[in-house]
Amino acid sequence: MELIQVKDKKFRKMISSAEIDEAVTRVAQQINQDYQNDTPIILVTLNGAIIFASDLLKQLNIECVVTCVKVASYRGTQCTDNLQEVIGLTENIEGKRVLIIEDIVDTGNTYIHLAALLKEKKAKDVRIATMTFKPDTYDKSLPVHYIGINIPSLFVVGRGLDYDGLGRNLVDIYQLHE
Repeated sequence: MELIQVKDKKFRKMISSAEIDEAVTRVAQQINQDYQNDTPIILVTLNGAIIFASDLLKQLNIECVVTCVKVASYRGTQCTDNLQEVIGLTENIEGKRVLIIEDIVDTGNTYIHLAALLKEKKAKDVRIATMTFKPDTYDKSLPVHYIGINIPSLFVVGRGLDYDGLGRNLVDIYQLHE
């Protein structure tokens, strides 16, 4: 078992880079098909989704506008209900299709917050693509449209996911080892 240390915690490999790459390809193919006649606004959530978005965007063959928003909901290894929009939406999205790109959907609080904001700004359609999804933790009514990999309700780092800002640059995904 391969263990790594990030800050004061140990993690063990959960998902390999190759498995993630396969999931990204599958999600990109679905998005290419669903948006082949549209020019969506791709809304990347910072900081975590930048790696997934980069991998995904390279495989999209549709026209799209890319923009970013930063919404924080984690402190250490705990997800909080306190969402704070740090960098806001700058694109005019009225009447446009918006695709949110997330690194992880667990409680869904960030997704619900963003979807409400986008609907308020009169987006025609709001969907979400996430690299990882915790179905056991997600209890919201909004559908999660594009899922890379379902994972259990464990704390994970790597491939954009972090522990207090560290570990995002790991190419594999690691789960907390206790």
